[in-house]
Amino acid sequence: MLVLSDHSMQVPVPRNNRKTINAWAMYDWANSAYALVIASAIFPAYYNSITKVDGSTRIGFFGSGIENTAAYSINLGLSFGLVALISPLLSSISDYSGNHRSYLKFFCYTGAIGCMLLFFFTGPSLVYLGLGGMMLATIGYSGSIVFYNAYLPAIATEDRQDKVSARGFSFGYIGATTLLILNLVFILNQEALGVKDDTLFPRLSFLLTGFWWIGFAQIPLHVLPKGLYAADNKGRNFLNGYMELRKVWNQLRAQPKLRTFLFSFFFYIMGVQTVMFMATSFGEKEIHLGITQLILTVLLLEYLGIGGAFLFAWLSKKAGNMKALMIAVGLWMLICAGSYFIITPLHFYMAAFFIGLVMGGIQSLSRSTYAKMIPETGNNAGYFSFFDVSEKTAMMCGLVMWGYLDNLTGSMRNSIVALAIWFTIGLILLIIADRKRPSLHYPHSLTNQKKPI
Repeated sequence: MLVLSDHSMQVPVPRNNRKTINAWAMYDWANSAYALVIASAIFPAYYNSITKVDGSTRIGFFGSGIENTAAYSINLGLSFGLVALISPLLSSISDYSGNHRSYLKFFCYTGAIGCMLLFFFTGPSLVYLGLGGMMLATIGYSGSIVFYNAYLPAIATEDRQDKVSARGFSFGYIGATTLLILNLVFILNQEALGVKDDTLFPRLSFLLTGFWWIGFAQIPLHVLPKGLYAADNKGRNFLNGYMELRKVWNQLRAQPKLRTFLFSFFFYIMGVQTVMFMATSFGEKEIHLGITQLILTVLLLEYLGIGGAFLFAWLSKKAGNMKALMIAVGLWMLICAGSYFIITPLHFYMAAFFIGLVMGGIQSLSRSTYAKMIPETGNNAGYFSFFDVSEKTAMMCGLVMWGYLDNLTGSMRNSIVALAIWFTIGLILLIIADRKRPSLHYPHSLTNQKKPI
């Protein structure tokens, strides 16, 4: 049992408790349904199909013509940008109110409702409903992750964080693929079930995702502690969220290793997340794959991701977190180089195989590496808020740039070149970060590591 403190206020939080850890991981099981069904597998292909009229992929978007995939990418990017803007405020408020769980619940329900709204997206005339529902679901998903991640260093000791982080991702993969397979069964048996409307089962999958998300989220919402710190609102105001960000930024000046790692993370996660969100759109538009083929490809990604998360956790134990991350980013660079020349479905499946191996590993390892590097200031939520703002801002930049290049050139292949550049910058910064010594300002968290970073 660990006692965390904030401004002399104390609240007990159990560490390495199996029930608490499993409940925490179950939120990955719940919300990963959005990441897989809505963001990765079914909705992108459905959106591309439903907005394609008479062979044209350009749609009306706020008074101008734009590629449907570009509008989709930019819409996603703006969603993440909005989350990046408001999450520091909400994270800080939750710290001082001592009620992180309520904010987790709010964003969970917001995202689930956004998924359910997509059921009513039945044609190109309702494109704003489709993009709006997607934006709401994305905001809910991304906003809840801020509070979900903040629990990690509070519920697991440093030597367990890699494994617990990987468990969360593996729970997410298993839960999301279970739901995706269920939806695939219905889609494949449309004729046998006598359903003539080709949009019905895809739209039902969006509705079911919302119910799945809310339903399984009740487990962590019931078991996780209400907050990480006791309430302390004295002398606080709504601008404290941004003051907390500034405080963390100022502290990073004395932590060159952590600061350089965050810059590296910004660039390589920009590439990782853009690939994850746009791979299905690329397969549908550039390779002309059908929805069933895309679902099967995404399933391959998910199951490979489970092994990849644990593979890189093992690799980090043997070589250290930074070396393992360098390997992962290097592999992403090779994937980008090969993906530019994808022409056939077989090429796409080969790329998906390697993406699956590094996809879960790099996310899980990035989260646990950061958790081990942050100083013991009693401000975990503040630091993870900064981490999430960095990630969401990177995702916004990546997706908006992808959409801009797609619309400018009429081909998503040209956007892959930008991905390769981002990964290259990320790898260079990782090498620089690995050579820097940890700060001496926080000796317990940065110099006396139980295992190498």
